[in-house]
Amino acid sequence: MDRWKAAVDAHDPEGVAANFTEDAIFQGLRPYGVGRAAVAEYYDSQPLGLKAEYEVLETRRLAEDLVLGYLTVDFSFPDRPALHVHLGVLVKGDLIAHYQVSRLTW
Repeated sequence: MDRWKAAVDAHDPEGVAANFTEDAIFQGLRPYGVGRAAVAEYYDSQPLGLKAEYEVLETRRLAEDLVLGYLTVDFSFPDRPALHVHLGVLVKGDLIAHYQVSRLTW
């Protein structure tokens, strides 16, 4: 997740996508996509200055090379209030195979 954060903070869509498997299921805050190209397209559309701060709340090792993670993420913007979300990820080896964001509304 540190590599993901660094690429998000640098506004490097291809760098973000490199942290995902070739067939990753990606659900940001708009319709889902599959694969690195979908991830890169999503992050390319994000505004310059977007930053991510995250905290891992829970992890579960499901298999030797498979980890389920549950995080909170604060996405900050230079020109509007931060967006607070929950993020579920499934990490295979060292790549994200599934990414699911839920907006926090409290």
